[in-house]
Amino acid sequence: MTPPDATPRNIDADALAAFTAEYGRDLPPIAIVIAAYNEADGIGDVVATLPSEIDGRECATIVVVDGSSDDTAAVARKAGALVCDVPVNRGQGAALRLGYRIAREGGADYIVTTDADGQYDAADIPRVLAPVLRGEADFATGSRVLGRQETYDKVRRAGVHVFARLISLLTSQRVTDTSFGLRAMRAPVTGAVELRQPQYQSSELLIGVIARGYRVAEVPATMRLRTAGSTKKGGNLVYGYRYSRVVVGTWWRERRRRSPLPEPEFPAKTK
Repeated sequence: MTPPDATPRNIDADALAAFTAEYGRDLPPIAIVIAAYNEADGIGDVVATLPSEIDGRECATIVVVDGSSDDTAAVARKAGALVCDVPVNRGQGAALRLGYRIAREGGADYIVTTDADGQYDAADIPRVLAPVLRGEADFATGSRVLGRQETYDKVRRAGVHVFARLISLLTSQRVTDTSFGLRAMRAPVTGAVELRQPQYQSSELLIGVIARGYRVAEVPATMRLRTAGSTKKGGNLVYGYRYSRVVVGTWWRERRRRSPLPEPEFPAKTK
């Protein structure tokens, strides 16, 4: 049971303080952020495949353990990740927001996200990050439509195209894949975009980034079958309904905001 004083602000503050006490605040230029919930069977292999350096820049892997009841934290730590172990399960969106904050406040210039289930190929990470490193984009996402996907679920395949068309229509910017978990961005972007969703957060981030005028790139990438554990997204109908609510709700919120924020300048640091 969640303690009555365990507000999101207190949970994040306590988790951040514990992380800082263990690892300090001096992170390398690239932070690879993973949200993990009961992924002990697969997280070790995922962390082990992640790059330690990209384009001459050092990387750190940050795993935010979202109230897991198994050994996810211990396995991730043993594999070499920096682990933020949160005692309360709040959802992938909340875990990623905390990971973004850790990366920003630790001085990372760039943030990459991937999933804990092994569905994304670590070899795609440098390619997805490349447009951001080159200064061509502020935010880049992999696309299974432009690349390859191994799922045999026809409903999920159709859903990818339906939501891509919907978001393309709502934002007036063509996108082919709105829910790909392998993404890269300049770290300050995560603090400028409003993020609220506890789950199904990928479309909220994408729509927010587009609405604020950031440059977005899509890169061909691979979506593999899950290697361990089970999905936390629910069945196709539940997932589709909840995801569509997030899409429409985020678009409406951004539309009502009306006054776009000016695009900030993010001078790259050298470390």
